[in-house]
Amino acid sequence: MRCFCLLFASVLLAETPLRVKGDAELAGQLGGKPIVIRTTDRLAGAIDSIKWDGVEFIDSHDHGRQLQSALNADVDGVFNIECYNPTEAGSVVDALGPKSTSELLALTIKDGVLSTRTRMAYWLAPGMKSHGQLAQNRALVSNHLLTKQVRIGRAGMDHVLDYKVTFNVPADRPHKVLQFEALTAYMPATFSRELRFDAKTSALVALPRADGEIRDPVVLATTSGSHAMGIFTPDKVPRGQPPVGYGRFSFAADQVVKWNCVFRLDQAEPLRAGDYSYQLYVVLGSQEDCRAALAALTKEFAGR
Repeated sequence: MRCFCLLFASVLLAETPLRVKGDAELAGQLGGKPIVIRTTDRLAGAIDSIKWDGVEFIDSHDHGRQLQSALNADVDGVFNIECYNPTEAGSVVDALGPKSTSELLALTIKDGVLSTRTRMAYWLAPGMKSHGQLAQNRALVSNHLLTKQVRIGRAGMDHVLDYKVTFNVPADRPHKVLQFEALTAYMPATFSRELRFDAKTSALVALPRADGEIRDPVVLATTSGSHAMGIFTPDKVPRGQPPVGYGRFSFAADQVVKWNCVFRLDQAEPLRAGDYSYQLYVVLGSQEDCRAALAALTKEFAGR
């Protein structure tokens, strides 16, 4: 049986009522071993650390390398990656500094659930460029809101983080393209084994080293298989839209690897403003723990 305890959570108001403190820890058990999930004020309540069995799973560095969510969108029909890119943990200009341009609006831990609401900063500041293209945002902070709820474990299933995100897309600049990086995890380079889950055989199959997305859930593991983490979503995309993308990437120069789960919406007419919610399950433990969890999740949501 899993147990939950709040080691430390502070929701402190500073001089302005919108200034919420982002340092918190959610602790519990996975597979009989302790797990601690930590958010920090430096990252506006984004997840800075996950430790299980004494091992760190997140390679937190600047304000982009965390367990976090972001989106990319077009502006007036022009879509360039990172050029209109609200990001949970902050902006590239925050670099290694102690503060985030993103604004944490709420943080609570109640009944074993960590909840946050964040007004996301644009990844680029106005006037900056990415891949030679100029930023399309006019301010440092967007009007895009991100809400997340995170629980350790779920009923009848161990080695899973129950993770739900909701993006609130404002109507101020209508979009025809929305690319939701519903969740991404930057991990230490020791998690170098790239695996995909084969639903037909319930096996984790080795992937060749390559950056990019596939349609099967992805797991990154240590070479020994003692520690691993991956991602699964039961959510389906609307008819006519691109399939869910499960990505894996390696950045050798920075000694970091990542996985992500991406949803894309692309149509000729402007997409609706409002909430876009995604249910995610982070599988975590040993490589075998992750395989078993993915097999159980796939079985549960088959035919959905």
